[in-house]
Amino acid sequence: MKALVLDTPRNEWDNTTGMNLTDVPEPELDESLRPADSNKCIIKPLYTGFCGSDKSLWFRHAFKDMLLDSRDRDEQPYRICGHELLGEIVEAGSYSTSNYGYKPGDIVSTESHIFCGVCHQCKIGDAHVCSDHLIIGISTDGCFAEQVKLPTKELWRTDLDKIRPEVAAIQEPLGNAVHACSRVDLRGKTVAVFGCGTIGLFTILVARAMGATTIIGVDPSKTNLKIAEELGVDSTLQVSTNPTNNSAPAPDLDIADRIRQQCFGEGVDVAFEMSGSNQALNTAIASTRAGGDIILFGLSSGDYTLTNFQDIILYGKSMHSVVGRKVFQTWYITSNLLMSSGHSLQDKIYDVILNRGQGTVVPFKAFDKTQFEKTITSHPKIVLKYD
Repeated sequence: MKALVLDTPRNEWDNTTGMNLTDVPEPELDESLRPADSNKCIIKPLYTGFCGSDKSLWFRHAFKDMLLDSRDRDEQPYRICGHELLGEIVEAGSYSTSNYGYKPGDIVSTESHIFCGVCHQCKIGDAHVCSDHLIIGISTDGCFAEQVKLPTKELWRTDLDKIRPEVAAIQEPLGNAVHACSRVDLRGKTVAVFGCGTIGLFTILVARAMGATTIIGVDPSKTNLKIAEELGVDSTLQVSTNPTNNSAPAPDLDIADRIRQQCFGEGVDVAFEMSGSNQALNTAIASTRAGGDIILFGLSSGDYTLTNFQDIILYGKSMHSVVGRKVFQTWYITSNLLMSSGHSLQDKIYDVILNRGQGTVVPFKAFDKTQFEKTITSHPKIVLKYD
């Protein structure tokens, strides 16, 4: 079968980019050889989403050791990438059928973190921070392929009569935004989103659907801010694109002051830091009112500096880190939001973020490495189509 893989040798990793479309063996269910296959399904992807982490792999910005070490562990020279899936089950193991009710023809999406189910976190309901998890498409083979074998416990039924397929394929990253917006009660709250990339844009939509009354988008990119405006933010603020300023830890006090002016002179109730910038984090803290909340999702390696740390405590500000999605509480909320007729969340994702499929829905079998790189750097979200 065809699959989009990272087969770059370890010694060439830092000097290459991209992924390769190549032939690999099809996955198989064989319970006589592998009893655990009874609790797995083989799925034919219909649509898959190209994630920010996939982009980081493409440009070799992150996940090097995780991916290469997992290839060595599996004694496999390639890793099939991809973890945002909408697919059709073509074969189900015996336990998958008898206990989960799955059968060929069922339409599913998948949680991307394969949780162990036996560690302390899993046992107490925190499987999203499992101490022994695998990530589909990074530390185990993923869904950028004509077939993928996945544990049944990871799958999520999806109703295509209520969710259009291009949107259903990106429930997993949308779930990041839902998880972030679920950390605190957003009803009637003022909100600032620092970083209007893909998840930041999703956060704008979800925050509105969850009752936020004032939403401010903050980003250095005019293009991102224009999309944020199309999604319905109340105002946008463009930060400096000076690399020196953006890499510094000191907050942008002008941005913080302009946010306070829009929010009773005190600051927003909730700030979402979605960019991974040290300066953005400190600006988010400075822009949050006393007693407010800062949600941390943006990710970057290395050390960060918190400026005016005492103010966080003296003004009673709370910081919440967010990773992945709660399994499966977040999925339940996400699918309900998409299927609800009370707002335009699904329509805005398709019409604005996916640009109604124009330039954002790419045929898998027509993959061209050069053109695909141009596509993933030109749009906030890309979806691969399989047929």
